[in-house]
Amino acid sequence: MVEGVFSRGGRASIKPVELGRRLLREMDDHRSVDVRGRRIVPNEFRFTLSAKDHAGFGDIDEALVAELAETAREYARSEHYHFMGPVTVELDVDNSLKPGRFNIQSRMKESGGGSGAGSLVLPSGQRVTLGGKVTTIGRLPDCTVPVNDPNVSRRHTEVRPIGSSFVLVDLGSTNGTKVNGLRINGEHVLNDGDIVSVGATHLRFEAS
Repeated sequence: MVEGVFSRGGRASIKPVELGRRLLREMDDHRSVDVRGRRIVPNEFRFTLSAKDHAGFGDIDEALVAELAETAREYARSEHYHFMGPVTVELDVDNSLKPGRFNIQSRMKESGGGSGAGSLVLPSGQRVTLGGKVTTIGRLPDCTVPVNDPNVSRRHTEVRPIGSSFVLVDLGSTNGTKVNGLRINGEHVLNDGDIVSVGATHLRFEAS
């Protein structure tokens, strides 16, 4: 799970995979349970590195940050953890650190108030922006996300904005709607990185 782009390494004395493993341990060490019994983990992570190591990651900085965030999402799915908001990762300099040393700080942060924003990433890589309107998924061509699959109902499921969150609602479909491989009953609040499955089509929800 923590390999991916990490194998590229950069010129830092720290291996990117070390950052990935430390991030996962941070999630385990700081998990808690909310009022609904869900296991909540940090969604904002800040690594501090020596100036030399930070510069060494310069050529893969954006890819590394994106891969670390995706690693957190994948781990949350596998462990049935939940985030309070979008996953963010930062790499900063701490001049007091020696090369080869790094620290991590994390916190749980809710999505900002007001109307939320997010997107559904389709298998093709195309993004469908979610905003203040209901997004429908189904076999009908006039659905926001039309899916050509006989196992998908005409109007299969929809994503509704509620406050700063998005709720997935199955519309009585024949074969049901799944989130991270589990069939939902009624409404399901989407978390950053959740995989929504209708028929054989898998969509990734990303909060923003």
